Amino acid sequence: MSSILPAWANEVVARYESGSAGCFVLHGNVDDRFYLPGKNSSLGNLSEFLSDVLLPRFDVVLTYDLGGGVEVERGKEVFSTWPSLKNEVQLPTQPLKASRFLGRYLTYVRNLRHVGAKAPKVAIILKGAHLMCPSLPNALNYDLHALASVWQSWASEANLASHGQAVFLLSENLTGLHPLVANHPSVADIEVPLPSTEELTGVMETLAPTCAKAVSSITGRLPWAAARLRGATGSAVEDLLLRRHYDDKPLVEDDFSALKKQLVERDCAGLIEFVEPDRSLDGVIGLDTAKEWLKLDLDLWRRDELEAMPMGYLFCGPVGTGKTYLAECLAGEAGVPVVTLKNFRDRWVGSTEANLEKIFSLLHALGRCMVFIDEADQALGKRAAGSGDSGVSSRVYSMIAKEMSNPRNRGKLVWILASSRPDLIEVDLKRPGRIDVKIPIFPATEPSEALLLLRALSGKRGLKLHDEEWEKLTPLLPELLTPGGAEALAVKAIRLVKTKTHEPFDAMEHILSSSLPPVPFETLKAQMRLAVKEATESEFVPPTVLDILEG
Repeated sequence: MSSILPAWANEVVARYESGSAGCFVLHGNVDDRFYLPGKNSSLGNLSEFLSDVLLPRFDVVLTYDLGGGVEVERGKEVFSTWPSLKNEVQLPTQPLKASRFLGRYLTYVRNLRHVGAKAPKVAIILKGAHLMCPSLPNALNYDLHALASVWQSWASEANLASHGQAVFLLSENLTGLHPLVANHPSVADIEVPLPSTEELTGVMETLAPTCAKAVSSITGRLPWAAARLRGATGSAVEDLLLRRHYDDKPLVEDDFSALKKQLVERDCAGLIEFVEPDRSLDGVIGLDTAKEWLKLDLDLWRRDELEAMPMGYLFCGPVGTGKTYLAECLAGEAGVPVVTLKNFRDRWVGSTEANLEKIFSLLHALGRCMVFIDEADQALGKRAAGSGDSGVSSRVYSMIAKEMSNPRNRGKLVWILASSRPDLIEVDLKRPGRIDVKIPIFPATEPSEALLLLRALSGKRGLKLHDEEWEKLTPLLPELLTPGGAEALAVKAIRLVKTKTHEPFDAMEHILSSSLPPVPFETLKAQMRLAVKEATESEFVPPTVLDILEG
C-alpha cells in the first residue's frame, strides 16, 4: 500500500507549513475509515489519521467530543505539568467550558514560548463540531454564540502554526456549522472527499490478510475491484469484505454492479438512487434527430473532447413521453451510472443543505456520471425564498446552480433535467453554461409512429399480433399517443388475455375502442407548445408537431 497522502491531507500540510492556516474545518466524509501507514498498517478513524499520520511530531494531542469529553490522546505526562490542571477535579464535558479550558491551555503554551521556556507542540481535535456549534439562523442562544466566538478567537490568533499549534474541527458538513466559524477568513475549510480508487485499493489491501476468503478470487485485481466500487466509503467496503469473509463467499466479477449500487445508496441514506443502466439509445423509439445529436456528444466524451461537451440537457415534453427512459438510455450508451436525486429536503434547519453537500461529494467521487433530476420544476427550488421555508428553497437553488455551472465538472458530471413544465424552471438554471441543449420530446403525431410504439411495448409483455391484425387496429389508435399511454394500453390488453376472457386481437381491439385518453388533448398540446419554445435546435421539432399545434 502506498503511503502517499490523500490530496486533502496534502492541502492541510501545505496550508499549515506555509503558515497560511492553523485552524481547519474538515468536512464531508469525516466518519469514514482511513489507512494508517506504519509498522502495523491498519485502518482508523479520521481523528486517528490526523494524530498518527499528520501530527506525529506534536507532543500533545487533545480531543473533545460531546460523548467522551476532553481526552489526552498523546502526551499525558507533558500535559500534566500544566499548573492550572491541579485546580480541575475532572476535565470539563460541556462544549463551552471544554473549549474555554482548551483555549487556556493554548494560551499557556504560547506564554511559555514568549518567556523562552521549552513549549510543547499542541494539536486540538474537536469531533462532531456541527453538533456542538450548529448553524441556527436567528437563534438567541448566547452559549452557542460564545462557543463560536471562542473557536473564532483560536483561528484569529496570529499564526497558530508559528506557535507550534493546530486546531481541527471535524464536521459532517460546512453549512451546518455556525457561520461565525464556517465563514471566518482565518479558518481553512477543507473537504474530505469520498476515497479515490487508490485509497479504496489501499483499504482492500490492508484488509486482504484478514479477509482472505472474500478476496480470494480477485487477489491480483484489487485495483480493478476498487475502481468498480468507486463512490462507496472505506467503511462500507470494510463491512462488505468482513461479512463476505465470515460467510465464506468470495467476491466475483458479476457482484460488483449490484454491490456498488447497494453500498452507495446505503451511504447516502436514501438521498439518491444509483442506477447502472443496461439500455442504449437504440432502444428509444423515434427521436431520430435527437438520438443522432446525443450520439455525437457521446463520441466527443469518449475522445475526451470535453470542451465541446454540454454541461447539461433539458428533456421537456408532455407527461408520459419517456423523458426518464431517454436519460437512462443515454447513460447506458455512455457506459456511466445515473444518479437520480430523491427527496433530499428535510424539515430540520440546515439538513437540506447538508444533504446536498453529501450528494455533491458522491458525484465528485464517482468520476464520470449523469445526474438526473425528474420534475425539475419542483425539485430545484426558486431564486426567491418561499414563505415559511426559512429561505431553504433559495439556498437549494443557489447550491445547485453553483454546482451545475462549475467549469471543473464539464465532461465529468452531465446534468439531465426532465420536466413537463419547463416554463416553471428558473431561467438562470436553464441558461447556457448550465443547460446547453434542450430537447423536446413529443407524443406520436402520425399513425405509423403510434403503431410502432404500441407494437413494441405490447411485444415486450408477450402480446404479439400478425401484421394484418395490426393493420386492422391502426384506425383505432388514439391521437397523440405517448409511451406511457401505449404502455397502459398494452397492460390492459395483456390483462384481458391473462384472465382468459379475450384472445390477443380481441383484447387489443376492445381496449383501443373503450379506453379514454389518460391526459386531456388540451393539456398535451399546451405542454407540447412549452417544449417547442424551449428547443435549442429547430431540427428537434418535426413539422408534423407544428402542424398539429397550428391547426
